[in-house]
Amino acid sequence: MEEQPKKNVFRSLGIFYHKCVRVLKVARKPNSTEVKQVSKVSALGILVIGVIGFIIGLIFTIFFL
Repeated sequence: MEEQPKKNVFRSLGIFYHKCVRVLKVARKPNSTEVKQVSKVSALGILVIGVIGFIIGLIFTIFFL
């Protein structure tokens, strides 16, 4: 009875390994325009989250202190 779970674990790991290999074969290095675009979007997201946090902190300070 104890060997059944071991087989399932090794089978799951094998399937995961094959999926990882398939993804790595399809993946490619981004060019400079893609890197710039991702950087801009990430910076904008960080800025928006910071502004939202600042507004929440400001509201908390005004109404609750």
